[in-house]
Amino acid sequence: MAVNYQRELDQLLGRLQEEKRVPALLLHSCCAPCSSYVLEYLSRYFEITVFYYNPNIFPESEYTKRILEQQTLISEMETEHPVAFLAGCYDKEKFYEMARGLEHVKEGGERCMRCYELRLRESARMAREGGFDYFTTTLSISPMKNAAKLNEIGERLGEEYGVKYLLSDFKKKNGYKRSTELSKEYGLYRQDYCGCEFSLREAQKRRNQQI
Repeated sequence: MAVNYQRELDQLLGRLQEEKRVPALLLHSCCAPCSSYVLEYLSRYFEITVFYYNPNIFPESEYTKRILEQQTLISEMETEHPVAFLAGCYDKEKFYEMARGLEHVKEGGERCMRCYELRLRESARMAREGGFDYFTTTLSISPMKNAAKLNEIGERLGEEYGVKYLLSDFKKKNGYKRSTELSKEYGLYRQDYCGCEFSLREAQKRRNQQI
């Protein structure tokens, strides 16, 4: 039976409110637009550190643009609890090593699943090192991302690293819609491809077909 991740999250947030606890959450962010709704939503319940670890992004100028946009959003957005920022390493060679042999796999396939794990594994490691209570990712807000797979990977890595993974499907409760509204409100740059060289090629192919 399919898991209702939003219900699981709602139940946890309810318990936290009853216990009057504000745990520390390491939030892996894929980009500022996707993080906007998640920060608005979760900053009421957690002390959040946004962890920007995305070695998949191509080209490097795009990476720089996205990470600066993330920092700008955090500095401008009003949240109930303060939000901190932590930059991961832009170790793009690690991404290409992971993707070797999967360069021509269609977006959403095995290469993407491994990319999820690459980024979540580093998030779990940093969450353990930083003594965080939970870690999670903004990735599930995208209608193009597999929330069930993300939660499966997150829970497995949480057990491996000894840090709880916060189950989520942030596209629920109109989360994606709200992220587009917040993006407009804050004037955020919304990219038209996921981030890697391979997704850029697919986006360019789609654009050419529309001409």
